[in-house]
Amino acid sequence: MLDKLGLIEARYNEINQLLEEVADDYQRAAELAKERAELEEIVTRSQTYRQMLQRLEEARALRDSDDPEIRELAEQEIEELEPRLEQLERELKALLLPKDPRDERNVIMEIRAGTGGEEAALFAADLFRMYSRYAERQGWEVEVLSQNETGIGGFKEIIFLVKGKGAYSRLKYESGVHRVQRIPITEASGRIHTSTVTVAVLAEVEDVDIHIPESDLRIDVYRSAGAGGQNVQKNATAVRITHLPTGIVVACQDERSQLQNRLRAMSILRARLYEMEMQKRQQELEATRRAQVGTGERAEKIRTYNYPQNRVTDHRIGLSSYNLPAVMDGDLDMFIEELALRDQTQQLAAGLDEDDDDNNHR
Repeated sequence: MLDKLGLIEARYNEINQLLEEVADDYQRAAELAKERAELEEIVTRSQTYRQMLQRLEEARALRDSDDPEIRELAEQEIEELEPRLEQLERELKALLLPKDPRDERNVIMEIRAGTGGEEAALFAADLFRMYSRYAERQGWEVEVLSQNETGIGGFKEIIFLVKGKGAYSRLKYESGVHRVQRIPITEASGRIHTSTVTVAVLAEVEDVDIHIPESDLRIDVYRSAGAGGQNVQKNATAVRITHLPTGIVVACQDERSQLQNRLRAMSILRARLYEMEMQKRQQELEATRRAQVGTGERAEKIRTYNYPQNRVTDHRIGLSSYNLPAVMDGDLDMFIEELALRDQTQQLAAGLDEDDDDNNHR
């Protein structure tokens, strides 16, 4: 670990030197300043860690002193420093974990009604509101890209963009099946129903990240339709794009111009293809946990929203909130922070296993 920290400190010092040399090149200076800001916390803690290591070595040397008073002071210093060093070492290892390159990106979220008919569609609308409120709390923007409404205020499907720094790093844990247990407003007898909604979270992708040849696309245009199926546009502005190699189909009709709908559809298609490629790479590297968390994996339910018991339970971490209204109003941090902590802990454990393997091969 000290070798890694040494390289980071050297790079930090190099950046400080470069900033003095490129003062007139504002773009280069901004890039360097951003990199320095990313390294600053690690460097600060690394320097503290080295100082404490030095103090510990000195205290251990003094433990063999002939003077009993000095020996006692040395023991006290060792007892104080060892747990602090262990804690600081854990924090440094967490900071040194490789970051997901998508973490700072905007997010495309896709919410689709699953089993449960109209009730599932209504809950899809509730989840859309929940994520919109969470985005609002974070100071992010939400932009609807595509929606397929039902007649009573639900969504068969809604796709939307969440714009904001670090959106993917927080929302990537929401991918999966969300289950709701409640009495539907459409249920006359008052029986509790169980319905499901799927959520996929995709990092927004730029043109430069993934190239899609025109020959791989079939693009159809048609007239937009409203919730009841009636045509709401006289001109053919809706766009349906089919990616021929994978069979992925994306349709957008909410914008008034064909060009805008095409741009939105291509944005969604790029995100899906990029996600498929990332998942493929992760599986090839046998990072099975990483392939399930934050990649749109929907094989199992991740969370249950139980209205009669006022309870929301995340099954991945066994955590429950007994304030369902607050959660539905966007209070998701307790779940997201625990999931991020689990993610970090598992990465650290994997890193320790790799270190053990390396030591065994030496």
